[in-house]
Amino acid sequence: MSVGTEITYGEAMIPDDGWEQYLNQKWDRNIVMEETANFSQMKLQAESEQRPHKVSFYVEKKKAQEVTTALAERLQNRGLDVKIIYSGGVDLDILPQGAGKGQALAYLLKKFTAEGKRPANTLVCGDSGNDAELFSIPEVYGVMVNNAQEELLQWYKENARDNPKIIHASKKCAAGIIEAIGHFKLGLNKSPRDVMDFSEDKIDNIHPGHEVVKFYMFYERWRRAEVENSEHYMQNLKEVSHPSGTFVHPGGVERSLYECIDAMQKCYGDKQGKNFRLWVDRVSATQIGSDAWLVKFDKWESSEEGRNCCLVTALLSSKSDVPSGFSWVHVHQTWLDGYAAADKSAWLF
Repeated sequence: MSVGTEITYGEAMIPDDGWEQYLNQKWDRNIVMEETANFSQMKLQAESEQRPHKVSFYVEKKKAQEVTTALAERLQNRGLDVKIIYSGGVDLDILPQGAGKGQALAYLLKKFTAEGKRPANTLVCGDSGNDAELFSIPEVYGVMVNNAQEELLQWYKENARDNPKIIHASKKCAAGIIEAIGHFKLGLNKSPRDVMDFSEDKIDNIHPGHEVVKFYMFYERWRRAEVENSEHYMQNLKEVSHPSGTFVHPGGVERSLYECIDAMQKCYGDKQGKNFRLWVDRVSATQIGSDAWLVKFDKWESSEEGRNCCLVTALLSSKSDVPSGFSWVHVHQTWLDGYAAADKSAWLF
């Protein structure tokens, strides 16, 4: 985060101490503040944009080159080794020389490799000049989304146009990233909402988080009557549910997964023609055994009555004899503060 000056882990945002120590070399934030005070062309950004290893300003585009050159010389004379990044035609970031998104990525890849956890594939995505360093890491795939800013596209033209591992997507934002995932054959190249028949959703090395998304997309379509009212679907759900599997309602009531599937069958089309949508957020999966996965996520429902949300922990077991590769064993939900459903009996799964 913060232009590659911070690396943190998990929901607790635990900082990487090794990265912090590395960035402290030839860096003194107080000296940076002293020297930048001599430049009237620089306007300090909001406090929320300032970090221990990043000092951020606004500088007009026509003055940026002059400021960057003079400031770099002054900081060098004070014994600092810094990197100055100008992006978006207005943002000027001052970082330790060793910082940056590219260096942070290289550090992580080296660290994970040493721990025997190197990712099978890495895709970097960018839309502004401060993302350019990401694409300089040789062993990664890269995508510049269609709406990328001028300075990043210029870098691409000068440095990476003939690199087969880097593309300039034809689509904007997240759609451009999904396009790249398909282009490089890293996974599905479409949003789960665009997959109408998940039985045709063939993907190698399926992830338990994907299984969660698949289920809740089907659940939404079932209640909106956007899929056929077929006993076959319900039977498939029971096949991917452990016979003794349980569901703990956010209100505290425990039921068997099979009971919940039977209740769901009776709700077919109850949201047809209504403003009902469902999505999951912050999906994270951890393997806790040879065939056991703990998946955590937020499950949201939106309707005319408003939005409701619960925090979900699901235990899935990887099974070769079930269609999806995973069997649901246990689901536990608790209401997110302030987002409990008014009619709690209507909340299923």
